[in-house]
Amino acid sequence: MASLFNFDHVVPRRGTGSLKWDKLPTLDPFWVADMDFTSPPAVLEALQERAAHGVLGYALPHRGLIEALLEYMEKRHSVAVEENEIVHLGGLVCALSMIAQAIGKPGGEIMTCTPIYPPFIGVHHDAEKKCITVPHIEVNGRWEFDWNAMEAAVTPDTAIFLLSNPQNPLGRVFTRAELEQLAVFCDRHDIILVSDEIHCDLIFDETKTPHICGAGLPDELQKRIITLLAPSKTYNIAGMGYAFAVIRDDSLRRKFTQARGHTQPEIGCLSYYTAEAAYRHGEPWRKELISYLAKNRDTITDFVRTRMPGCSIPDIEATYLAWIDCRALGHDNPAQFFEKKSALYLSDGAYFGAPGHVRFNYGCPHSRVLEGLDKMANVIA
Repeated sequence: MASLFNFDHVVPRRGTGSLKWDKLPTLDPFWVADMDFTSPPAVLEALQERAAHGVLGYALPHRGLIEALLEYMEKRHSVAVEENEIVHLGGLVCALSMIAQAIGKPGGEIMTCTPIYPPFIGVHHDAEKKCITVPHIEVNGRWEFDWNAMEAAVTPDTAIFLLSNPQNPLGRVFTRAELEQLAVFCDRHDIILVSDEIHCDLIFDETKTPHICGAGLPDELQKRIITLLAPSKTYNIAGMGYAFAVIRDDSLRRKFTQARGHTQPEIGCLSYYTAEAAYRHGEPWRKELISYLAKNRDTITDFVRTRMPGCSIPDIEATYLAWIDCRALGHDNPAQFFEKKSALYLSDGAYFGAPGHVRFNYGCPHSRVLEGLDKMANVIA
């Protein structure tokens, strides 16, 4: 069946104010989680239609968006959410900061497992708290929680656990058993579980590794769960600045919303309409995107394992981000090594709590993936 969308098309982004392409314009960028594909046509049409109205004043989440979110939660996650359980946000990083400030006391602790998306190990600074990191462990080639180490690290001052599911940068999709065990761990230690699920619609085999939504875990655990979601990564609309939290417990939701104070910016009216269009009409595009990314995933996995001696890569179950272990190459900072030798801009594993690794963003045309990999292989050789 012919593709309805052209993911092979290379869109010139240099000089457009793109963080990915213009931060260090002399380098070839494969770093920040920003895809090089145009957003779904339905999203662009909705954006243009709303802009054509001509009045771009202060906005509220309109009825169409709310209905789209409730339908999305029901259809994609099998969770019947009430409208009042949704908190609209201008992004998920600011939400992590809000949570750090809202939960626990100054001097308390936030726990997470590394390697992990860098803000997870930085937001404690916003709240005068400490950060406890427990490395994931590899068991039979699969990255898992180190339950014994987590039990040893937790203290009475630990108030928050930050979870990335699917895991960024490891590409793991955690099972229901793992997530329920984590939720019980949090319940036992009086910890709020924050499940960041921004990549949950980027899973390659939803039969083998289905996404389990935090909001869908057992009801008796919901008093300690905050689920964070967004259309931004899936539909490549991160620049629009829209996300949402699902918080089933009234008391926890009030505590979270009170932390906003007067520091959070207004959500723009265009953001609401692009989010609605993505969830209502973006599914055909998303399915083709997954198929295209799977080809890129297979290419990078095979390439690293066959043509990059000294490097290794885990099996990737989700996301468009590849976590490459370069420690055997013998360079203190492999990201810096590839930058100097091949002008590549990769994410430095040190920022994820795991020096010696790099993260490679393959959310781009297949030809670009091959260009980046060839540059890495040439300097290794």
